[in-house]
Amino acid sequence: MKKLLTVIAIGCMAFGASAQEVGLQLYSLRNQFKEDVPGTLKLINSWGISKIEGGGTYGMPLEDFQGLLKEHDLQVVSVGADFNDLEKNVDKVIQNAKDFGAKYVMCAWVPHDGNNWALEETKHATDVFNTAGKRLKEAGLTLAYHAHGYEFRPYEDGTFFDYMAKNATDFTFELDVYWAQHGGADPVALMKKYPGKMTLLHLKDMEHGVKGNNTGHEDVETNVVLGAGQVDIAGVVAEAKKLGLEYMFIEDESSRVVEQVPQSLEFLESLK
Repeated sequence: MKKLLTVIAIGCMAFGASAQEVGLQLYSLRNQFKEDVPGTLKLINSWGISKIEGGGTYGMPLEDFQGLLKEHDLQVVSVGADFNDLEKNVDKVIQNAKDFGAKYVMCAWVPHDGNNWALEETKHATDVFNTAGKRLKEAGLTLAYHAHGYEFRPYEDGTFFDYMAKNATDFTFELDVYWAQHGGADPVALMKKYPGKMTLLHLKDMEHGVKGNNTGHEDVETNVVLGAGQVDIAGVVAEAKKLGLEYMFIEDESSRVVEQVPQSLEFLESLK
């Protein structure tokens, strides 16, 4: 076990803090946090990961949670924000980001009616993100929208995502490569098409044989070890290096996350 952890730590550092750094989206360990917050943070540290995306305290007082982050050498560089707060209470979002010392704010879901998603929803979301993003910029923060698949439905000669990307004046995107491909897009092609609009990545692989859709829903157990599925993770990482993206967060929502994250880190190390 000691040898494995040494390999993992080296792998995580291979990209270099001055270039790309591999972090973890804390939602990956949502079930583990319910059982043991300190132990889960310690586990992340044992993997050699120091940068995380989160924004909550799992029921703990903020100062106590901040103390645990410091104890385990973990830095929150990106925090999640609810769409409704971005629309109606941006000050709350800014304060939360500053409480954690984050530089990015990400939104991962736009409320909508069932499976309905069309131009009206797209325009509204784009307007909200531009308005909130401008405020966040003034506070020294970058807003990144995490698409979930329904944005890749056809619109004119492209998709609704294309509409959002072309009209994003004050926000950027966190590309979840799993959801992009699940929605019918090519993650690497998107990165090449909108190089200045992609600021963060979620690295997540999809089990072979899974047929995607653009509803934004899928069984989390289809998340597999990076490099073992149908997403071109190697191509994504190579393009991220070309673009100089600062952080790439592993997100594994499966029940096998504790076993799979170390293997995913080893795969990423093999790409250097």
